[in-house]
Amino acid sequence: MKVKQKIWKQFLPLDLDTVWAFFSRPENLDAITPEDMSFEILSDISKMEMYPGMIVQYRVMPFPGVKMNWVTEITHVADRRYFIDEQRFGPYAFWHHQHHFEEVEGGVMMTDILHYKVPYGIIGTLADAILVDGRIEQIFTYRKKAVEKVFGITVR
Repeated sequence: MKVKQKIWKQFLPLDLDTVWAFFSRPENLDAITPEDMSFEILSDISKMEMYPGMIVQYRVMPFPGVKMNWVTEITHVADRRYFIDEQRFGPYAFWHHQHHFEEVEGGVMMTDILHYKVPYGIIGTLADAILVDGRIEQIFTYRKKAVEKVFGITVR
C-alpha cells in the first residue's frame, strides 16, 4: 500500500491567538476525540505548550475491543502557523500529520494534512479499504463538530 494523503479544512470565526492557544496544548486533544476511542494521554504534559521534540504517549481504542498504545513526537512548531506530529510507535506504518493555521478575513482557516500508511501489505490495504480509511474520516468529522462546540460556534 502506498502512503495516502487526506486534507481537511475548517474556518473558525476567531482570532489566531485563541485558536493557537487551544491547539498548541496536546492535553486538549481529548476534547476533540470521539468518546468511543477511549482516548487517554499517558504522558505528564498538562498545561504544557508543545515544542519540537515533545513526546506524547496515548492509549486509544480505534475500533471496539482493540486497545493500542500510540507514541507521537511533535517534530516541528512554527508559532501560530503550524505544527507537525509524527507517530514513533503505534498502529500505522507511517503517520505524518500537519496542522496549519492561517489568518483570513473574519477568522482562521485551519488545514489538516495527513499522510498515513497502514502496515501488513495486502492485508493492510484491505483493512484500510474496509475499516481504517472510513474510521479516519469519522474521527475528523467528529473533530470538526467538537471544535465548533468547544468554541461555541454555530455553523449554518
